[in-house]
Amino acid sequence: MKAAVITFPGSNCDRDLAVGFEKAGAEVIRVWHKDTELPKGVDIVGVPGGFSYGDYLRCGAIASRSPIGQAIADFAGRGGYAIGICNGFQILTEMGLLPGALMRNASLKYICKPVTLKVATSDSVFTAPYGKGAEVVFPIAHHDGNYTIDPEGLKALQGEDRVAFRYAQNPNGSVDDIAGVLSANRRVLGMMPHPERAIEDAQGGADGAALFRALAALGVEA
Repeated sequence: MKAAVITFPGSNCDRDLAVGFEKAGAEVIRVWHKDTELPKGVDIVGVPGGFSYGDYLRCGAIASRSPIGQAIADFAGRGGYAIGICNGFQILTEMGLLPGALMRNASLKYICKPVTLKVATSDSVFTAPYGKGAEVVFPIAHHDGNYTIDPEGLKALQGEDRVAFRYAQNPNGSVDDIAGVLSANRRVLGMMPHPERAIEDAQGGADGAALFRALAALGVEA
């Protein structure tokens, strides 16, 4: 399986994400934000956390319009898999690949700590390894992680079983305790917590490893 990991100016989790894929057995290709095409044969795109373009204008807004942005959107539009973590989640919402928006934390403070998540659905390659109702611990590290969506959009997410993860104890004010959501075709995941920072015991826990092992087993053409 080939994974493309994008790097923007200000990304700081791109190496972590690449290591997560590599430890699971995937081949990783690093892609610079000024590239206009994804490498041939890529099975999944990873959009990492950080502070792309210094979070100027709005978190993820400038990155979503970078040269590689259209290639990511086209890839997802053809049914390709993608995962956006933290700032990557913000970027995917700015691209319109996922619904909703990430707003300032309700506390107006940056939060960095491990949190317990509840797996809200098992109906995706990202969450199937855990099973619905399972609890996992991933770190969070964000200032704008308050997931917001209008009532109609929330009803659609709930009715279509597209909430991937919920916080066991809401740290940031996210509506319905949402920590991660899926696209309509269930092939794009955006989440604020960092599974790539929980892939081995030396990091304090390895709950994220199962997610990357599942992704490394992908072999679809997109």
